[in-house]
Amino acid sequence: MSFEVALDCTPSAAFRCWTEAALLKRFFAPEPGRTEEAVIEPVPGGRFYTKIVFEDYGEMAGEGCILHVEPGRRLVFTDALSAGWRPNATGFFTADLRFIPGEAGGCLYRVTARHADAGAAQRHAEMGFIGGWTQVARQLERVAQSLEP
Repeated sequence: MSFEVALDCTPSAAFRCWTEAALLKRFFAPEPGRTEEAVIEPVPGGRFYTKIVFEDYGEMAGEGCILHVEPGRRLVFTDALSAGWRPNATGFFTADLRFIPGEAGGCLYRVTARHADAGAAQRHAEMGFIGGWTQVARQLERVAQSLEP
C-alpha cells in the first residue's frame, strides 16, 4: 500500500523532520492528535519510538527499529523489531519513506507501507492509512517550511 504527494519543501528539510525527535513531535499525529514522546536514532538498528495521544482513542505507543537510512533521501523503519534488531511480539508494518527532488525545489514524498499479510494491510486501510498519512504529510510540509530560509 502506498501513496505519494508533492510537498512544497526540500527533500532534506522533510527528511530532517523525520529524523529529529523534536521536529517529528510537531507533525507525526494527525491533528487534533499530538505526539507527546519521540525517540529517533537514525542509524540502522536505531530506535524509532513514538507515543501519540488522541482525545477520542487514547494513547498509542509504538516501538520500532530503523532498518535503512539514506540521508536526505530515504528512511525505512518497522515495528516488527525494536532497537538493536530485537524482535517485537506484535509487528504491524514497515514504512519506507522516500524524499525525491521535485519541481521548483520541492519534494515528491512517497510512503510505502508493507504488511505481513493482506489482513493487516486491510486493517491499516480501514484505520484510514491514506487519509491520515496524507494529513500528516501536509503537517510535515508546514514544519519543513519553517526550517528553510
